[in-house]
Amino acid sequence: MKKILLITIAFSFFLFSYGQNAKNKNLIKQDFKYADAQLKNMLKETKDIGLRFPRTINKSGKLATTNMYDWTSGFFPGSLWLCYDQTKEETLKTAAIEWTEKLAPLQYYTGNHDLGFMMYCSYGNGLKATANSAYRDILIQSAKSLCTRYNPIVGCIKSWNQFPSWHGNKTYYFPVIIDNMMNLELLFYASKTTGDTSFRHIAISHAVHTMDNQIRKNYSSFHVVCYDSTTGQVIGRETAQGLSDNSTWSRGQAWGIYGFTMCYRETKDERFLKTAEGMADYYLDNKNLPKDKVPYWDMNAGQSGYEPGVKSHANGITIKYRDASAAAIAASAFFELSTYSSNNSKKYYQAAVQILKSLSSPAYRAPLGTNGDFMIMHCVGSLAHGSEVDVPLVYADYYFLEALTRFNRLLEGKPVVGE
Repeated sequence: MKKILLITIAFSFFLFSYGQNAKNKNLIKQDFKYADAQLKNMLKETKDIGLRFPRTINKSGKLATTNMYDWTSGFFPGSLWLCYDQTKEETLKTAAIEWTEKLAPLQYYTGNHDLGFMMYCSYGNGLKATANSAYRDILIQSAKSLCTRYNPIVGCIKSWNQFPSWHGNKTYYFPVIIDNMMNLELLFYASKTTGDTSFRHIAISHAVHTMDNQIRKNYSSFHVVCYDSTTGQVIGRETAQGLSDNSTWSRGQAWGIYGFTMCYRETKDERFLKTAEGMADYYLDNKNLPKDKVPYWDMNAGQSGYEPGVKSHANGITIKYRDASAAAIAASAFFELSTYSSNNSKKYYQAAVQILKSLSSPAYRAPLGTNGDFMIMHCVGSLAHGSEVDVPLVYADYYFLEALTRFNRLLEGKPVVGE
């Protein structure tokens, strides 16, 4: 009788797991079917815009674009590649090639730190899909260009060329933002591909200094750390897009979780895994995190003790806007982190699934043909700048599709990150 009971329980668990997997596979299938249609709508909308790239919508709800030098230019071609990877729609592949190759001049661009976003999300995904050797060469040159912003005294890659404080009393000339962790993947790729360890050295140095200087003891993160370029000393810790210097900007926290998880993948340095887990736990265990795990634009929004700088547009804002872009980035990171964590694998995996289900719901996924043909609603670009508040953002769509792709790979028993 006991044996029969155990067999029955085991079979019931199998049926439950099988049923859940079937539901999850259907969710992924339906989301990519939707993405295919929405991306094709945007391709029609952008047919004659030349070297402009989708970014968000304007106040009239119409598509707002930017030039190739904007940090977001690689996300639309990247989304086309991600969707093509799942649907094998040749229309998407043709468009992805066209939009990716518009960015070729950027391989020599040294004006900002965002070449990882701009080139790895576009050419990197293109290389996986096509094995085009020209894409490999462009990525290597892009990595070389990114390395020109590295200062060995500081040990970091300079983010912006300057950062005027919201306090109105100073301007910094070697700011490093938490977002910069995301650009290191390009350097790791270049090192593996060429055998040149200098790329890897720069990436690790940047990650270590960020870990030491930008992550608080409770694993929340400062948005901007400012250095003296001649001594390497930290001379300021502030925010540019968050609520206050001592708050935790939600998208910045997501960048950090993702970036340190990726650094662990590339180095197997346990310090990076510990940092990624600590940052993930801060995100997920935060008492201010809504039940659907889509955070407010700042994780301290609405709490006392967090005062914006005098010039920040966050002053007087009482609405606790959601930032679905932060949730999409975090979900993608959680899927990967779940494969490395020995203690909290289930926690991170379940959180990623819950976030994806939230983003796939009518609360965040726009009806087809609306939202300027973007997929995800309710994002915040920079409330502190009074810019892109409660709108779609092209990078929210990209990381939504990447999270779906990673989810699908896990369900199929494949490594979450692969060729």
